[in-house]
Amino acid sequence: MTKKDIKKIVLAYSGGLDTSVIVPWLKENYPGSEVVCFCADIGQGEDLSGLPAKALASGAVKCVVEDLREEFARDYLFKLLKSGAVYEHTYLLGTSVARPLIATHQVKVAEAEGADAVAHGCTGKGNDQVRFELTFTALNPRLKVVAPWREWSIRSREDALAYAKAHNVPVSATIKSIYSRDENLWHISHEGGLLENPANEPDEAMYQRSVSPESAPDAPAYVEVTFEKGAPVALNGEALSPASLIARLNEIGGAHGVGRVDLVENRLVGMKSHGVYETPGGSILVAAHRELESVCLDREMLHYKQGIALKYADLVYNGQWYTPLREALDAFIDVTQQTVSGTVKLKLYKGNIITAGRWSDFSLYREDFATFGKEDVYDQSDAEGFITLFGLPMKVHAMMDVAASGKTRYREPDYSKFKRD
Repeated sequence: MTKKDIKKIVLAYSGGLDTSVIVPWLKENYPGSEVVCFCADIGQGEDLSGLPAKALASGAVKCVVEDLREEFARDYLFKLLKSGAVYEHTYLLGTSVARPLIATHQVKVAEAEGADAVAHGCTGKGNDQVRFELTFTALNPRLKVVAPWREWSIRSREDALAYAKAHNVPVSATIKSIYSRDENLWHISHEGGLLENPANEPDEAMYQRSVSPESAPDAPAYVEVTFEKGAPVALNGEALSPASLIARLNEIGGAHGVGRVDLVENRLVGMKSHGVYETPGGSILVAAHRELESVCLDREMLHYKQGIALKYADLVYNGQWYTPLREALDAFIDVTQQTVSGTVKLKLYKGNIITAGRWSDFSLYREDFATFGKEDVYDQSDAEGFITLFGLPMKVHAMMDVAASGKTRYREPDYSKFKRD
């Protein structure tokens, strides 16, 4: 499909500087095409009511805005939560998990509008281009993908501002805005500015969702999160919708300095990047879910699931949401969550999340077992046979060492036999 064949393009639109200038750029470089803008409300905390007028003023023929907050929380964030996935020990995947949702609805709009192509404002250096385009490929490979950052001559924020001015595009960005941010219901990320050098401590003024631990209240806050089959359903005894529950925890956690992460991560495209993330509500939920699993899952299931979580994190980070493997892992994870129901109490204090209790009708921790007679649950004399069999491979190795050299490989020399000169 050539540029002349493309008659209508659906653009993932945020109303920011980059996507605002993409609208006239598409019309200029794909002559004869119409641009339809699509914006997803996934809890970025912005007033989106003015976006349609802004998109039309930039040259679009239409702007579709959809509220996807509940779908995001229920079908994406809670799946992520139940999986236990955390990228490189720290990153809770707030940006990564949002991209397939946005791209999914972008494809739906493209099909409804009879579009030939979809476009995004991701740079050619980042991970998001992969996440968007893999989703496009999985859902409708016939759509042409347009990625302006891989085509145009704009290379800086200053270039984009100049282009916007030359084409009468209404933008509010200024050169003084030094941070690149991505915000949604789960988190807000910060890149650029002082963070370009990972040796720099982040500027306190940069943070948007959390106070510093030093400025947090001296009195802790207690929260109780109730789960049903691995999904949070209530906060402090009050039933809440998925999005409302996360939003409430963001407020509480942010007020106590919870959820800050400073991370040098390995991007999928091969380079390292330095970013700071604020995920107050998500951090609380991850901690609560982990504690509930500790009493509801047996050892083998819990340990095996921890390995699954590593792969799940890679799939989400790499944009492989729509893959048979992710679906298969979800099926396994759903089985593990059948008994993960109960309540976890946490204490939030100056950036810390401290466990203050957990209880469940499915708890495998049974204090009453300890009071039974030895024949009922556990006979301590059985331990001798268990240790003998469990240590048999080690015993065989030791016996072979003794037969060969008279001592095991771990035996230290007897220094008392050495004489001083």
